[in-house]
Amino acid sequence: MDWTQLLNPGRLCRPDFPDAPDRPAYLQDYDRILFSEPFRRLAQKTQVHPLYDHDHVHHRMIHSMETSSVGRSLGIQVGQALVKEGLLAEGLQHVMAGTVQAACLVHDIGNPPFGHSGEASIGDWFSRQFAANGGQGTGIAAGIPARHRGEFEAFEGNAQGFRIVARLEMARRAGGMRLSYATLGAFAKYPTTRHAAREAMEAGTAYVGLKKFGCFAAEEELFAEAATALGLPEERTPQGQRWWRRHPLAFLVEAADDICYRILDLEDAATVGDLDNETVSGILEEITGKPNREDDAMMTRHDRVGMLRAMAIGASIDSAVQAFLENYDAIMAGTFNDGLMEVSSKAQAFDRLKQISNARIFTARRKTELEIVGRQVIFTILDEFHALFEALNACNWDSDRLLAQHSYWAQLVRAVDLDLRGVVDDHTAAHALTDFVSGMTDRYALRVRDMITGQVPG
Repeated sequence: MDWTQLLNPGRLCRPDFPDAPDRPAYLQDYDRILFSEPFRRLAQKTQVHPLYDHDHVHHRMIHSMETSSVGRSLGIQVGQALVKEGLLAEGLQHVMAGTVQAACLVHDIGNPPFGHSGEASIGDWFSRQFAANGGQGTGIAAGIPARHRGEFEAFEGNAQGFRIVARLEMARRAGGMRLSYATLGAFAKYPTTRHAAREAMEAGTAYVGLKKFGCFAAEEELFAEAATALGLPEERTPQGQRWWRRHPLAFLVEAADDICYRILDLEDAATVGDLDNETVSGILEEITGKPNREDDAMMTRHDRVGMLRAMAIGASIDSAVQAFLENYDAIMAGTFNDGLMEVSSKAQAFDRLKQISNARIFTARRKTELEIVGRQVIFTILDEFHALFEALNACNWDSDRLLAQHSYWAQLVRAVDLDLRGVVDDHTAAHALTDFVSGMTDRYALRVRDMITGQVPG
């Protein structure tokens, strides 16, 4: 892969869009993301602790902004090192940093309410629909081709994110937000459809970019445009399905995400009381490699956690940069098959973080209780709006006819401002259903649940 092509400033569906010298593509990308409605909704979406009232607990928006900051640092440090070694043209280190920053900002834009448990809930609901009637499916699920069912059974926020930026947001024009090819490539940790990923893995292909999927079949051609423009190596499954090797900057976006959610989830655990400050301090010291000395007698335990958190992020950035440079040739050839933090000097400490998170944070009682609430909320909403789409099917997908004949459905559509344009069959109905539910904030999902179950507004 070649950096000149990998940093292509052309825009999705507008490859000839001019790159203004005083406002390059990566800055325009950042601004378009920052001011978009889907990004704004991240302020009310779960990072780890759903529906928490504590003002200092992370939500998806602040996590995305912190990841963006770490990503910028990773990009400029890697870029400067490559310039020094003659592997990158002078000046492109700033393009690299800005591209990683923009991709980090948008990396969680497709996440549904209630975090990863929300993803699982949407997938579980669809699995039930597909399993009904002896596996033939029920309602709109029955009309979705078998090769596409996995996209809904294993609903994936990464694919929904690409769908948002490439199609749904600014939907009046082809290419949606029309982000640059470079930002889209850096964003795509899983450059494949679900169908292609499954076929490749069943054929024995082991590759880090196949663990999940990053675009739905409905957006495959849009993704292919970006991948071709960037020169990403294209692969084929034995059955002929396309998938691509990762953009090198996707490894930096992934590392920035890993650094932020591992370290800052730990700090949140101390904030809400799932872990005590001394335990958290001890774990952070494993990353910094420095003891938690009380140099300042006025420093509280909480302050020391904050200091160690900052030091741990800095040390992790340095280790990720070194890991990228040490594996540079494999990354550029598209054969690197791991995460940067997993092969970095901090790998053991990050494994410890993962163990603590799985044992103490993700299984905390209050978090578990609220995830159960979130699951029931999502199931209730999906049931009700699935019935709406079944009624639309009965009207031969004529929304005007549906709204004219059924006053309740007309009221429901009006109450949530649901757009039924473009829904022409079961498959597009399923996407419209997941677009609607996954786009909700945590609290809006509760409001809609209360409305359709007859709860009196407070």
